[in-house]
Amino acid sequence: MPILRQILCRDLEEHKLITKTEALNMYLLRDYDLDKREPPLKYITRKNPHNVRWGEMKLYLQLQIEERALEVWGSEEQIEEERQRRKEKKKKYNKHLKELRMSMRSSLYDRTSVAAHVHEFGPETYNKEEDTYSRNCLTCSYAETFEKM
Repeated sequence: MPILRQILCRDLEEHKLITKTEALNMYLLRDYDLDKREPPLKYITRKNPHNVRWGEMKLYLQLQIEERALEVWGSEEQIEEERQRRKEKKKKYNKHLKELRMSMRSSLYDRTSVAAHVHEFGPETYNKEEDTYSRNCLTCSYAETFEKM
Protein backbone atom coordinates (compact mmCIF):
# COMPACT_ATOMS: atom_id res chain seq x y z
CA MET A 1 0.00 0.00 0.00
CA PRO A 2 2.89 2.46 -0.19
CA ILE A 3 1.71 3.44 -3.69
CA LEU A 4 -1.62 4.59 -2.26
CA ARG A 5 0.13 6.74 0.35
CA GLN A 6 2.28 8.41 -2.34
CA ILE A 7 -0.82 9.29 -4.32
CA LEU A 8 -2.53 10.73 -1.24
CA CYS A 9 0.38 13.00 -0.46
CA ARG A 10 0.30 14.64 -3.89
CA ASP A 11 -3.31 15.71 -4.26
CA LEU A 12 -5.71 15.60 -1.33
CA GLU A 13 -8.70 17.08 -3.20
CA GLU A 14 -8.68 14.59 -6.04
CA HIS A 15 -8.02 11.60 -3.80
CA LYS A 16 -10.48 12.14 -1.00
CA LEU A 17 -10.86 9.31 1.51
CA ILE A 18 -14.14 8.08 2.96
CA THR A 19 -14.80 5.48 5.61
CA LYS A 20 -16.27 2.11 4.82
CA THR A 21 -19.49 2.97 6.66
CA GLU A 22 -19.94 6.15 4.61
CA ALA A 23 -19.24 4.24 1.41
CA LEU A 24 -21.84 1.60 2.24
CA ASN A 25 -24.50 4.13 3.25
CA MET A 26 -23.96 6.82 0.60
CA TYR A 27 -23.53 4.53 -2.38
CA LEU A 28 -25.82 1.68 -1.23
CA LEU A 29 -23.08 -0.90 -1.48
CA ARG A 30 -22.50 -4.08 0.52
CA ASP A 31 -19.35 -5.49 2.09
CA TYR A 32 -19.21 -7.95 -0.79
CA ASP A 33 -19.01 -5.08 -3.30
CA LEU A 34 -15.95 -3.61 -1.60
CA ASP A 35 -13.98 -6.68 -0.49
CA LYS A 36 -14.95 -9.67 -2.66
CA ARG A 37 -16.03 -8.30 -6.05
CA GLU A 38 -13.16 -8.41 -8.54
CA PRO A 39 -10.92 -6.49 -8.29
CA PRO A 40 -11.14 -5.92 -4.51
CA LEU A 41 -10.69 -2.27 -3.59
CA LYS A 42 -7.56 -1.22 -1.75
CA TYR A 43 -7.83 0.63 1.53
CA ILE A 44 -5.75 2.00 4.35
CA THR A 45 -6.48 1.56 8.04
CA ARG A 46 -6.35 4.25 10.70
CA LYS A 47 -7.20 4.32 14.39
CA ASN A 48 -10.70 5.55 15.03
CA PRO A 49 -10.51 9.22 16.12
CA HIS A 50 -13.79 8.98 18.04
CA ASN A 51 -12.64 6.27 20.42
CA VAL A 52 -9.23 4.60 20.45
CA ARG A 53 -10.66 1.34 21.84
CA TRP A 54 -12.96 0.85 18.84
CA GLY A 55 -11.74 -1.06 15.80
CA GLU A 56 -9.63 0.54 13.12
CA MET A 57 -11.32 2.43 10.30
CA LYS A 58 -10.97 1.33 6.69
CA LEU A 59 -10.50 4.33 4.40
CA TYR A 60 -11.22 3.98 0.69
CA LEU A 61 -10.64 6.37 -2.19
CA GLN A 62 -13.93 8.07 -2.97
CA LEU A 63 -13.32 7.94 -6.73
CA GLN A 64 -12.95 4.16 -6.60
CA ILE A 65 -16.11 3.85 -4.48
CA GLU A 66 -18.05 5.99 -6.97
CA GLU A 67 -16.82 3.83 -9.86
CA ARG A 68 -17.79 0.64 -8.00
CA ALA A 69 -21.25 2.04 -7.25
CA LEU A 70 -21.79 2.82 -10.94
CA GLU A 71 -20.58 -0.68 -11.79
CA VAL A 72 -23.06 -2.22 -9.33
CA TRP A 73 -26.09 0.03 -9.94
CA GLY A 74 -25.57 1.06 -13.56
CA SER A 75 -26.19 4.81 -13.26
CA GLU A 76 -26.60 7.62 -10.75
CA GLU A 77 -30.34 7.72 -11.48
CA GLN A 78 -30.71 4.09 -10.43
CA ILE A 79 -28.81 4.79 -7.21
CA GLU A 80 -31.17 7.68 -6.46
CA GLU A 81 -34.24 5.54 -7.27
CA GLU A 82 -32.97 2.85 -4.89
CA ARG A 83 -32.42 5.49 -2.17
CA GLN A 84 -36.01 6.69 -2.59
CA ARG A 85 -37.33 3.12 -2.58
CA ARG A 86 -35.46 2.33 0.64
CA LYS A 87 -36.64 5.58 2.22
CA GLU A 88 -40.27 4.76 1.42
CA LYS A 89 -39.82 1.19 2.65
CA LYS A 90 -38.37 2.45 5.94
CA LYS A 91 -41.23 4.94 6.33
CA LYS A 92 -43.79 2.20 5.71
CA TYR A 93 -42.02 -0.11 8.18
CA ASN A 94 -41.96 2.57 10.91
CA LYS A 95 -45.65 3.31 10.35
CA HIS A 96 -46.52 -0.40 10.58
CA LEU A 97 -44.38 -0.76 13.72
CA LYS A 98 -46.16 2.18 15.36
CA GLU A 99 -49.56 0.65 14.52
CA LEU A 100 -48.48 -2.66 16.07
CA ARG A 101 -47.31 -0.91 19.22
CA MET A 102 -50.56 1.00 19.43
CA SER A 103 -52.64 -2.16 19.05
CA MET A 104 -50.61 -4.09 21.64
CA ARG A 105 -50.46 -1.34 24.23
CA SER A 106 -53.51 0.71 23.34
CA SER A 107 -53.91 2.10 26.85
CA LEU A 108 -50.66 4.04 26.36
CA TYR A 109 -51.74 5.61 23.07
CA ASP A 110 -55.51 5.98 23.25
CA ARG A 111 -56.11 8.95 25.51
CA THR A 112 -59.83 9.29 24.67
CA SER A 113 -60.94 6.00 26.23
CA VAL A 114 -59.28 6.67 29.59
CA ALA A 115 -61.18 9.49 31.25
CA ALA A 116 -59.49 11.36 34.06
CA HIS A 117 -60.83 10.77 37.56
CA VAL A 118 -62.99 13.64 38.79
CA HIS A 119 -62.98 14.02 42.56
CA GLU A 120 -66.28 14.18 44.39
CA PHE A 121 -65.67 15.87 47.71
CA GLY A 122 -67.62 15.42 50.92
CA PRO A 123 -68.29 18.13 53.49
CA GLU A 124 -65.51 20.50 54.55
CA THR A 125 -63.97 20.28 58.01
CA TYR A 126 -62.31 23.22 59.80
CA ASN A 127 -59.04 22.86 61.79
CA LYS A 128 -58.87 25.72 64.35
CA GLU A 129 -55.20 25.11 65.29
CA GLU A 130 -53.86 25.57 61.75
CA ASP A 131 -56.72 27.80 60.49
CA THR A 132 -57.25 25.52 57.46
CA TYR A 133 -60.07 23.64 55.87
CA SER A 134 -59.88 20.12 54.48
CA ARG A 135 -62.11 17.82 52.47
CA ASN A 136 -61.84 14.21 51.27
CA CYS A 137 -62.80 12.62 47.98
CA LEU A 138 -65.69 10.17 48.32
CA THR A 139 -64.40 7.72 45.64
CA CYS A 140 -60.65 7.71 46.35
CA SER A 141 -58.35 8.51 49.27
CA TYR A 142 -57.38 11.99 48.09
CA ALA A 143 -57.47 14.69 50.77
CA GLU A 144 -57.28 18.42 50.02
CA THR A 145 -56.24 21.04 52.54
CA PHE A 146 -56.75 24.74 51.87
CA GLU A 147 -57.25 28.17 53.47
CA LYS A 148 -60.22 30.42 52.89
CA MET A 149 -59.62 34.11 52.43
